[in-house]
Amino acid sequence: GALLALNKPPGLPVLGRPGDLSLDALLPALRRRLGLAAELHVVKAPAREYSGLVLLSSCYHTTKKLQQFFTNARWRGQYPATYRAITVGVPEKMEGEICTGLRWQQQEDRAVVRGCQQAGDMGDTPGSAEGCAVQVVAVPAPGRRSLARKDVKNTLTRYRVLSAVGGCALLQLQPRTAFPEQLQVHLTLLLCPALGDHKHSSQVGKVLGVPFFLSPETAPSRTQVLDEELLSRLGLSPQQLQHLPLHIHLQELVLP
Repeated sequence: GALLALNKPPGLPVLGRPGDLSLDALLPALRRRLGLAAELHVVKAPAREYSGLVLLSSCYHTTKKLQQFFTNARWRGQYPATYRAITVGVPEKMEGEICTGLRWQQQEDRAVVRGCQQAGDMGDTPGSAEGCAVQVVAVPAPGRRSLARKDVKNTLTRYRVLSAVGGCALLQLQPRTAFPEQLQVHLTLLLCPALGDHKHSSQVGKVLGVPFFLSPETAPSRTQVLDEELLSRLGLSPQQLQHLPLHIHLQELVLP
């Protein structure tokens, strides 16, 4: 009917500035190519760094109905979106939940920035937090006041290990909440950052092969560090690592 599904590559933003390459900028050309009479709207899309399903609609009412369905599903405790991720490291437990508060924080911990929260939420509201000199940090035990002021949002992701080999794992991820970079931060808290995560992976250090968590203040973002064996298996040189994309993929959406 009115629905169209695409497979988005990593690195393509949903929205962009005029003249920049973005999914939104490509919709008119896609509409002409498919011979559609009505404009296409983005119903659901993964964040810029993620790959995977993009759900489009040529009917405004269908778009609004489905977006409300995804919001209501989370309120009911359901998991309408399923992601896959390749991680560097294997979780101790084969399945479980990651639950923590998340907030925006200016770099060097100067102040909390609330305005960027509306810029994007893992695809439920297409957008991005680009241009804000902030980072997403975990708040393990948020206070009632910070939650009430919406400085912090409680987030939850359910995970399951599908396979593991050579110190890496393939995980199924089902977020019940929506917050920018939620999946990357949650995987870091598992001490198993996503392959290609050059923003949060530095927060996982190792001593004698045992991983441990570093605070964002003591671990600035940098190109992900991989051991020589994994680099060899990937067929990459250390110089090519900075171009390794984030391996988080929106694989499945449940529709009413």
